[in-house]
Amino acid sequence: MISLAGRDILHAWPKFVLTGMGLGLLIGVTLSMAGVYRGMVDDARALLSNSGADLWVVQKDTQGPYAESSSLRDDVVHGIEGMPGVARAANVTYLTMQVQQGKDEVRAMVVGMEPGQPGSPGYLVAGRHLTRSHYEAVADVKTGFALGDRIRIRRHDYDVVGLTQRMVSSGGDPMVFIPLKDAQEAQFLKDNDAVLNDRVRTAANPSFNRPGVPGLLDAVQDLQTSSHSVNAVLVQVQQGFLPQQVAEPIRRWKHLEAFDRAGMESILVDKLIATSAKQIGMFLVILAIVSAAIVAFIIYTMTLGKIREIAVLKLIGTSNLTIASMILQQALGLGVIGFFVGKLAATLWAPIFPKFVLLEQADSLAGFGVTMLICALASSLAIRIAIKVDPAEAIGG
Repeated sequence: MISLAGRDILHAWPKFVLTGMGLGLLIGVTLSMAGVYRGMVDDARALLSNSGADLWVVQKDTQGPYAESSSLRDDVVHGIEGMPGVARAANVTYLTMQVQQGKDEVRAMVVGMEPGQPGSPGYLVAGRHLTRSHYEAVADVKTGFALGDRIRIRRHDYDVVGLTQRMVSSGGDPMVFIPLKDAQEAQFLKDNDAVLNDRVRTAANPSFNRPGVPGLLDAVQDLQTSSHSVNAVLVQVQQGFLPQQVAEPIRRWKHLEAFDRAGMESILVDKLIATSAKQIGMFLVILAIVSAAIVAFIIYTMTLGKIREIAVLKLIGTSNLTIASMILQQALGLGVIGFFVGKLAATLWAPIFPKFVLLEQADSLAGFGVTMLICALASSLAIRIAIKVDPAEAIGG
């Protein structure tokens, strides 16, 4: 039996190949959108893994420090260190901001941490860790900074002494690590003009500027120009203890909120990026509909162009099932070409995306299955037209 699908493809192969490439670009965008979502989830998990923490202790009734604002006094860590099951605990601050290098700016998450403690970068690809208590920084390579670069964060300049990799926020912003005290000043202290205005207001308040109480005004103003707040305390649990065993006493006796790895991952994945996931899902649905429409239109027009050939096949006794299978083969062939073009395109342009794109094998296999299903459904219109063809058209004028 002559393969109508194969013969028609060979007869009009430029049109078929170009259509497959166009469909492939749509499939490539679809795979990339799925990869963007996978990348967001992977960024969130990388953020938690890189922190080195088993528990995140934050302000009560908040879901900080990544999803909500959280503010703790930095002396809280000493009480937590004495809790049963706590191996290590360290203060940390997080601030997403524009970091300046000369005239250029980079969006980054500035992390205030204590070197060697939870929250510090686990490894470096170049340079060294922080050794001074002020004005040094370790940056992720994604920032574009190099060793020796001088960057500006708020009012101070920092020397980049180390480079790390895959240290990103849940939003994909690269991290810049600086000493905790510097980060506290950058995040919680006011600018010089605001500090000066507060000093004037405080001095004008008779409650703080009493003639018979020397030193009171200076003490109050000193409190206004120093910061003792952090966003969270990262806790590592001793062996033999479960994170929840350590978290419960902290909640009860310290009146703070404590999240284990599963709880924090749920906040980041199920809540923080939930809206983005829904939006990506809508794009995937739209792209699937557009792809189905393209395949249906192409197969339909190619079927209309060979009505006479189909009538001849019917005249010589070819069954409707055989004709339908020929058209289905043509649609599936178009899908195969489109999928492999799309997979190749997605692989090539994924590294160019500003955010991390994670192309998983399972998503590719699912995408191939969905592509074949869409092509099969899209061919149904052309199959209906072919089945209705009258064999008399083969000998008609």
